[in-house]
Amino acid sequence: MAKATTPADLVITPRDQRFGRGAAVSRWWANGDPFATAFFNALSVTFPKGEAFFIDAVKAHRDGVPERLAREIRAFTMQEVMHSREHVAFNNRVVEAGYDVAPLEARVDEILAIANARPAIVRLAATMALEHYTAILAQMILKRTDLFPDTDAASAALWRWHAIEEIEHKGVAYDTWLHATRGWSRGKRWRIKTIMMLIITVNFWARRIEGMLELLRQDGITGWRARAGLARYLLVRPGILRLIALPWLSFFLPRFHPWNDDDRALIARHESDYAAAVMPDRTLAA
Repeated sequence: MAKATTPADLVITPRDQRFGRGAAVSRWWANGDPFATAFFNALSVTFPKGEAFFIDAVKAHRDGVPERLAREIRAFTMQEVMHSREHVAFNNRVVEAGYDVAPLEARVDEILAIANARPAIVRLAATMALEHYTAILAQMILKRTDLFPDTDAASAALWRWHAIEEIEHKGVAYDTWLHATRGWSRGKRWRIKTIMMLIITVNFWARRIEGMLELLRQDGITGWRARAGLARYLLVRPGILRLIALPWLSFFLPRFHPWNDDDRALIARHESDYAAAVMPDRTLAA
């Protein structure tokens, strides 16, 4: 099978959208479910600083990249900046709903301090692995039309908008990694990315579960009730871990590329909702 690359006709399109300004969000905004709410709230807390880390990691390797990839990096940066802005606003609404997210933010700071002490190529490898996570979670969000059946409209729209753009730029960090490691052997490249994904996976889920348990504790849900409900949400219904398992495993294939799975049809299904927010600079076309 031939190795896939980023589609030649892909256009990475920043959509300058704002969600829920001036509107309060209910405490259990995600379907009235404390476990769904805890999952998405814990994830959202990581985004403002986490996406700034992604931007810096990719831009550190932009010198000398092909012009097409340079355009994609610029568009990726614009998308991530707007994602950070909207998740700051969303996280403020989470706080207004009564949650203390300071312990989760402190953990993000701790992890980023460790990551930022690593060499630039390690930071890029971590970004490449985490961008695969955001892409497969985005694919799940757009595929599962029943994921937000009884959810605050602005919050559901935020997550779908974010998912569209995560899919759209899912190859940027990986293509930057391929360029940055172009002098490496295929074997070395595969070993490093495999080790990094395993490290990222352990830490990603350890931190998300830790964050969820803290938010559930603030809801008075602790002990076996918290752990049983969390396990049910992640493994059974909707079963986040089960739904992303195969796309996650695909990362370890020797000829993996994010665009081996061309899922732009999912973007087309939702994109009309944000057509009016598309930024006009067409120089961002890939």
